[in-house]
Amino acid sequence: MNVRTQSITDFIGDTIIVNLFQGAKSPDGATAAVDRALGGLVSRLIIDKEITGELGDTTVIHRCNNLKAKKVIVVGLGKQDKFDLDGVRKAAGAAAKKARDIGAKSVGSVVHGAGVGDLDGAHAAQALVEGTFLSLYRFSEYKKPDKNHEIKTFSIVEQKKTKAKEFAKAVVLGKILAESQNVARDLINEPANNLTPEKLLMRIKTTLSDLHLAKIVTCQYLGPKMLKKMGMNALLAVGQGSSHETRFIVLRIKTADKPLTCLIGKTVTFDSGGISIKPSSGMGSMKGDMAGGAVAIGTTLALAKSRSKVNLLTLIPAVENMPSGSAYRPGDVVRAMSGKTIEIVSTDAEGRLTLADALTYGEKKGARVIVDIATLTGGCVVALGTSIAAVMGNDQALTGRFLEITRHTGEPFWQLPLHEEYRKQIKSEVADLKNSGGRYASTITAGLFLQSFVRKAKWLHIDVAGKELTDKESYYTPVGGTGFGVRTLYELMVSL
Repeated sequence: MNVRTQSITDFIGDTIIVNLFQGAKSPDGATAAVDRALGGLVSRLIIDKEITGELGDTTVIHRCNNLKAKKVIVVGLGKQDKFDLDGVRKAAGAAAKKARDIGAKSVGSVVHGAGVGDLDGAHAAQALVEGTFLSLYRFSEYKKPDKNHEIKTFSIVEQKKTKAKEFAKAVVLGKILAESQNVARDLINEPANNLTPEKLLMRIKTTLSDLHLAKIVTCQYLGPKMLKKMGMNALLAVGQGSSHETRFIVLRIKTADKPLTCLIGKTVTFDSGGISIKPSSGMGSMKGDMAGGAVAIGTTLALAKSRSKVNLLTLIPAVENMPSGSAYRPGDVVRAMSGKTIEIVSTDAEGRLTLADALTYGEKKGARVIVDIATLTGGCVVALGTSIAAVMGNDQALTGRFLEITRHTGEPFWQLPLHEEYRKQIKSEVADLKNSGGRYASTITAGLFLQSFVRKAKWLHIDVAGKELTDKESYYTPVGGTGFGVRTLYELMVSL
């Protein structure tokens, strides 16, 4: 990805990408320049309604004799009054996929929304890069990739030197964020037999080495013996039915003298449900129950690659939840690292057990702000569907800052209340807490359970259940792991 200072009509390559708003009667800006070079062909296609301007709609124009590029893609931006940065990502993703599908090897694109769209140019350029890289992602670890349909070079084309210089910095960050999100997607898509807790640890170490980040991000881990010694029995209970040992992975970045922030990702590398076993239908998707950890890892990589000034502790409590003769059972009582006892109502409410000990660990290490992200409850999917994630917290200023950031990152969230009346649903007759409060308000009662393990830190809980995997391709999200949350968490971490 690079930035070229020239007119889009002078770009030499396979394909150029320009745009049009829905309802526009005639092209504007760079699209108008292309229209003039083509003798008004774009205008005629608008009149004939072959170019609609609907968001993500693409039209390919061939045989562009008066241009230096062989083909033109006109991508729709949707309605101008609704156009935003995520509209840039969506349009860029749709156009990039179309360019790949028609066999383009070298592509040049204008920055959507930086002119007529009235968006901040640098932010629009960053969003374009994100949408492009994210849309072209493919998980091909176990199948031969189609190299005949790969874009080799992609350029942002801007005629004004001042804007081009501004875009160049934005391109770097956009590429870092998209590549880091794609790392999270790789981890989510990886089959569970090849991403056990032990293999995940090695994968992280290899990635840090390959990206030359090992001096910026330290990577250590605690195994079962040390976890037992530290009293992390809630975490250990979840993994005791598996033949693969639990790994509590600790990543550390300190590039600024700031109060410590802790980022925790739920990392159940495969969740069978344990003794409370899940239905067989759809169980294969439970390889994605480590998506919170994958997103936390991706966010940490993005912070390191961008050389962001942070004081960050990232915790990855990696565990596999399996049924066996040694598995924990409904009715068991375990004592967490905090000293609180937990009655096991369901072994399929396992993620909160792993997070409980991680929350205690993070606070004992001095974290002033703790953010956890998890595919925690099916109730989140019932309440908010597969596009919107839930957020809860004990500090409204922190929650408000997070929600404000989501307006620009294109990852929608909705705040749920930590309603005190629902706390009685997790009250146990034999222990301090139950690990499940039943079906009603299950996302909130899970949040209340986690809040019980936070003493003084400002805390934010994110439930991304249903957002970690998709079976439908969209503008810049292919089928499979999404990496939902990386862009938003990155922005939050640099703002703290």
